[in-house]
Amino acid sequence: MARYTGAVCRLCRRYGEKLYLKGDRCFGPKCAFTKRPTPPGGASQRRRKVSDRGLQLREKQRARVAYGLLEKQFRRYYNEALAKTGVTGEILVRSLESRLDNIVYRLGFADSRKQARQVVRHGHISLNGRKTDIPSAHCKVGDAIAFTPRGAKTEYAKIVTETLKSKQAPSWLSLETGALRGRVIGEPTLEQAEAFFDPNVIVEYYSR
Repeated sequence: MARYTGAVCRLCRRYGEKLYLKGDRCFGPKCAFTKRPTPPGGASQRRRKVSDRGLQLREKQRARVAYGLLEKQFRRYYNEALAKTGVTGEILVRSLESRLDNIVYRLGFADSRKQARQVVRHGHISLNGRKTDIPSAHCKVGDAIAFTPRGAKTEYAKIVTETLKSKQAPSWLSLETGALRGRVIGEPTLEQAEAFFDPNVIVEYYSR
């Protein structure tokens, strides 16, 4: 499947928001957005006023890039949220947060969603005891996420075991550090998802 392969730090600068696409590097002094928060490319001689439509587009792009999705994938999540009963924006965020790669990242098994996607693709993660290599797999309340027996023996798993000591899973997830296992114990709310974008603005963008 097509995937963005360019410099991800440019995306943070382009959309004017730190999207934490490089894990721990984003928290340190080497973060490109911290050093250069201006948009990439040559400096413009004229400041252009961004239209309402442009602001809505930027908000949608922030969310799409943060979760590592292509436009077609992101639009599908929106259409599914629109078809359900409830607040569309909140349902959209809940669906995005329930992706397997996102939960692997939230549990601390990876430093970024991109890295989490790789870990899943390589067959190191199991969902309810079965190896799953589909990053977009939907996780429900009660589902258990863990390293596979083969994945737990890797050098990467040993590193994760050490780094988990300084991490804390969000309240809608439970984590057993020693066993490298987590469980979904609730549905994430907008506050728990710590969304840095406004889902209502995204709904407005697609509604036009």
